[in-house]
Amino acid sequence: MVNFDNGNIKASVSLATSDHYTNAKGEKVEETQWHNLIAFGKTAEIFEKYVPKGKEIAIEGKLTYRSYEDKDGVKRYVTEIRVDEILLLGGK
Repeated sequence: MVNFDNGNIKASVSLATSDHYTNAKGEKVEETQWHNLIAFGKTAEIFEKYVPKGKEIAIEGKLTYRSYEDKDGVKRYVTEIRVDEILLLGGK
């Protein structure tokens, strides 16, 4: 969690999504992809307080892109989902 001078807060978390299927050889395959999520304000507070690692959630937001230069001057590109709404799923 990042606290800004203006009082706003930002949470950055990773979300894993998995897909299961059977390939052409009949083998069961699981593919997991990782997605970078960012949230601000009250949504960031919800992540901090109520979303431990492994918690099942549903999100609504928009895909965002940004770039920056790393310490070696190489331009890096980042794709993130800016979370506007979060729904806590599952049990405890």
